[in-house]
Amino acid sequence: MERSKKKVLLWKKAIVHFALCFVMGFFTGFAPTGKSSSPIFSSQNSPKNSPEQVEMLPQKQVTTTHANNVNRSLVVENPVPSPSRSKESEGVKLMETEAEAEAEAEEKEETNLVPRRLVIIVTPTSTRDKSQVVLLRRLANTIKLVSPPLLWIVVERKSDSDEVSELLRKTGIMYRHLVFKENFTDHKAELDHQRNVALKHIEHHRLSGIVHFAGVSNVYDLAFFDELRDIEVYGAWPVALLSANKQKVIIEGPVCDSSQVIGWHLKKLNNETDAKPPIHVSSFAFNSSILWDPERWGRPSSVQQTSQNSIKFVKQVVLEDETKLKGIPPEECSKIMLWSLRLPTRHSQLAALDSNIARRYK
Repeated sequence: MERSKKKVLLWKKAIVHFALCFVMGFFTGFAPTGKSSSPIFSSQNSPKNSPEQVEMLPQKQVTTTHANNVNRSLVVENPVPSPSRSKESEGVKLMETEAEAEAEAEEKEETNLVPRRLVIIVTPTSTRDKSQVVLLRRLANTIKLVSPPLLWIVVERKSDSDEVSELLRKTGIMYRHLVFKENFTDHKAELDHQRNVALKHIEHHRLSGIVHFAGVSNVYDLAFFDELRDIEVYGAWPVALLSANKQKVIIEGPVCDSSQVIGWHLKKLNNETDAKPPIHVSSFAFNSSILWDPERWGRPSSVQQTSQNSIKFVKQVVLEDETKLKGIPPEECSKIMLWSLRLPTRHSQLAALDSNIARRYK
């Protein structure tokens, strides 16, 4: 019993001691500390600088401290730009100025641009010439190099072959393929009929441009087509005719003083001085509006003439109005820019053979 009583007393003492320690620790946690290590309290407790002490400081030190205190806000608000950023901004400004200059130059070019005139090239074909597809392809390769706008009108007699139409589709050139049904025994009459078919098509649809008759055997200087666009009403130029059987070159076309036509290169005219010189069909061009609006160019109405033979009417107009005829090129028409190759066809070869036989038996 005594031992049990001692154990109970020991437990009571331990509990009381633990309770006292807990209460003391709890209240000491709320007690304020004696000194603080915070810089705020230390600055408050430190004595203020007296005016005498401030005056004793060096003048440079005072001004620097004052400047530092004043300019801190300015430094934060207006940061000093770094050299790399300044270089980038200069580069951006230069690019902006260059872009503005380019835009101004483009605006000036657009204001100075003059729309190009349409060049209408009329090409007749012949079924008698077996090499016409080859010659058409060669001419198409030349026309491809001409700057637009350009319209190529190809006239062909109706046939079962589609070689010409397939060739035109593959060229990539803006074209119109016209077909006629009439039969002709005269080769020149057939070619003139094809040109009339093309002129009636131009007149009916009022295609405004400069018309030029290009044979399949023509060879061009590309600058020639730029000269065509400068024609106002009529234009003419010399043509070099090259024959395969003859070792010589024949020049046909106008004689000019600067760009004004003053005469023509003449062939044998049987000493007829008053006769008008023949003009090669590829040695002139004209404004297409003369077909449907001749009064605009000082010509009487030509409905009856053009309905029968347009090509004849155009040749007459070109020869009569030499004052409106412009020589190409303007350097006195001395430069040859077009060559016409007279290649022998089967029909011409048979005609030459017949003439040779007739001469032998005379």
